[in-house]
Amino acid sequence: MTAELDWEPIRALGRRVIDRGEPLELMEEVRPLLQRSALEVAITPEDAENALRSVSTATALLKEITRRIHEGADRLGKAEIRASDLQDAGDLDGACKLMEEVLAVEAVPHYRRIAESQLRKATRLKSVAASGQADLKVSVRAQIPVLLHRVQQGQPLELTEGMVAFLRRAAADVGMSEAETAKALASSERAGALLGQIMGRFRDAEDRLERALSRMMELRDAGDLEGARQQIRDWLAVEVVPRFRLAAEENLAGLDERPPAT
Repeated sequence: MTAELDWEPIRALGRRVIDRGEPLELMEEVRPLLQRSALEVAITPEDAENALRSVSTATALLKEITRRIHEGADRLGKAEIRASDLQDAGDLDGACKLMEEVLAVEAVPHYRRIAESQLRKATRLKSVAASGQADLKVSVRAQIPVLLHRVQQGQPLELTEGMVAFLRRAAADVGMSEAETAKALASSERAGALLGQIMGRFRDAEDRLERALSRMMELRDAGDLEGARQQIRDWLAVEVVPRFRLAAEENLAGLDERPPAT
């Protein structure tokens, strides 16, 4: 269901009716859209059917659907950003609590599934923090600050076969060479320092991403496509982390695409 979820039609209808004040017309295609969208935001089929008996109640239904979509997205988005910050700081209990608070009030199934997934991830990170061993089911980026926090708290990094493989993958993710990584894996102390280097590269890349995309969008929206392209080129000139280089290349390709013929 999540993969097929498409809220743009209901959002577009909301913009016309709620934002611009156009009258809602219960045409053949509008009724199933409202019924489907109502179900997706946890409004019962019976309540939706009753609301569709008149234009006024159908309009109220549309307002409630768009409210649940908007407020749920806003609530979840803020919680995810804050939870990520807490995880990076080593406060995994706080990250879990944020997602539990979302789940305590959220009714929309789509947002609940995301919050539940984030809660499971934070819970698995607590196991990583306790054991000092990597978890194959959690992303490298999420685990690096947890393992680094352990080292900073004076707990040794045990270079098991699994940990060595994890650190090699993590180092490759931020563009470090195999030779550079091999030297760092010569001892537990060096491997601990490697965690700090990897985390530093992730943070630097994320900062560059945020700055470049923000400026790119400003220039694009102002009609300066060449300036927007140059922002991405400047970003590519210094970016070393493969996944962020790919993001830059995709954004540059998007800017280079010809607009559709009108």
